[in-house]
Amino acid sequence: MTLAGKIAAITGGTAGMGRGIAEAFLAQGASVALFARSPEKGAAVLAQLAAAGFGPDRVIFVAGDVMQQSDLEGFIDHVIAHFGTLDILVNNAGGAGDLQPLVDLSDHAFDEAMKWNVYSTFWATRRALPVMLAKAHGRVINISSMEGKHGKAVLTAYSAAKHAVNGLTKSLAREVGAAGVTVNAICPGIVITDIIRNNGPATAKAMGMELDEMIAMFAADSAIKRPNTVEEVAALAVLLASEAGGGITGQQISVDGGTAQY
Repeated sequence: MTLAGKIAAITGGTAGMGRGIAEAFLAQGASVALFARSPEKGAAVLAQLAAAGFGPDRVIFVAGDVMQQSDLEGFIDHVIAHFGTLDILVNNAGGAGDLQPLVDLSDHAFDEAMKWNVYSTFWATRRALPVMLAKAHGRVINISSMEGKHGKAVLTAYSAAKHAVNGLTKSLAREVGAAGVTVNAICPGIVITDIIRNNGPATAKAMGMELDEMIAMFAADSAIKRPNTVEEVAALAVLLASEAGGGITGQQISVDGGTAQY
């Protein structure tokens, strides 16, 4: 399970599941590059990690927007130039965006959902693959969602996007498996992060309920009757990134407390 000497790039890496995965990777010996929109938040995270003993030789931050192709491709190029290679790509950034019934959903809102979740995964992975293929080793981990396996009302665009991420995962795994690169998706259930705290009330309102009611609904739909944790998602990411995970590819693995049992 060690990641000693490995180089990882993580989009949406300064908060929530991305931050948790970054910390888990660092603890296992990897060096990590974080990508997110806020330079201020990035600087704060670097300071916090430095206080924990992880300096610029182990972790860097690049500001940019995953919905901008040039920003995202520039991030991957910067990681390779800075560290000399790239072993692990975690496509974590994404979100639900505008929540509307399909008849009210605009072309713009649907397009934004695709850019945020699908195009970002496509752009970053396409840019990262050549260096992985050249050394016949690599790990691509896409953070999908349980909504990529089934769906809920008003989450139509998000569910469509995450189904697309899962389809990309399966097909790409077939393309690059013989070259030593694995491609997997993690499908979390509800995980209480800053995104849920900040954006969750609007999501819940669109579903006709309060935030606490929405969280309780998702928890009740699971076998464990509680939200999952960032640490539970990060633990799976470590396995998939490690040599121990080398035989796992093309999978959409749920960390959702048994909500989607397939």
